[in-house]
Amino acid sequence: MSTADADSARYSRFEAQWPHGALDPTSDRPQAGRCADGHRMPSLTRVPRGARKPPDDRRAEFERRVLVAVEELLADGTPYTELAVQKIAAASQSARSTFYRYFPDKSRLLIRMADLATTDLFDAAEQWWTADHTDGVDGVVQAISSMIAGFRKHRYLLLALTEVSAYDRDVGAYWRARVATFAAMVRARLDTDRAAGRISSDIDPTATALVLTSMVERSIAVAFSVDTGTSDDVLADTLGRAIWLVVYGDAPRATP
Repeated sequence: MSTADADSARYSRFEAQWPHGALDPTSDRPQAGRCADGHRMPSLTRVPRGARKPPDDRRAEFERRVLVAVEELLADGTPYTELAVQKIAAASQSARSTFYRYFPDKSRLLIRMADLATTDLFDAAEQWWTADHTDGVDGVVQAISSMIAGFRKHRYLLLALTEVSAYDRDVGAYWRARVATFAAMVRARLDTDRAAGRISSDIDPTATALVLTSMVERSIAVAFSVDTGTSDDVLADTLGRAIWLVVYGDAPRATP
């Protein structure tokens, strides 16, 4: 059994016995919530089962607390590798047993937190790639602006993700797969547009999707990891125009 599993088992047994008034094996006195004969008394404070939140709601609430806690700890300058589980649990007002129930290790934690933090970020880009693009370059600039805003909101976590993915096998595999899924969606759109004659036949959809995805990912990460002197608006405008020119810069002209 791993250290994490052992801790989880120990804390689960502890919580199962003590918070609910189990008899103290070192004492003959009845504990709170127990009659003198050891039987449990009716609870006046326990939440009725029907009033409890569904498991999915409880998990979502717990994950949001953990996300906020991790980002606040990272914002103080603590490297992700140095964040102790006990510190994360305390900051999120949760027991270590609850933490380990959902996250067997810190790699799984970072993966799940990245999922939560990047949902809106990827949605903004996916919406543009599935749109009709009649709004021209302004549309892609707006999509990139939304991505940058999402990255700024979760910048400490996402910068930690970039760092850890370089040497953690599980985190690296997760992030590469997430980016590859997005690149596949871009490639499919380019395939469709090329077949319909909306973009140049010289464009290679696979290579172009790789270049565009890598350009956006690395440009945003670098802009937030060091002081480049580039504002979010200028970065969005530059990336948006670059994407538009690569895809539609030499598109066939419509026949009058």
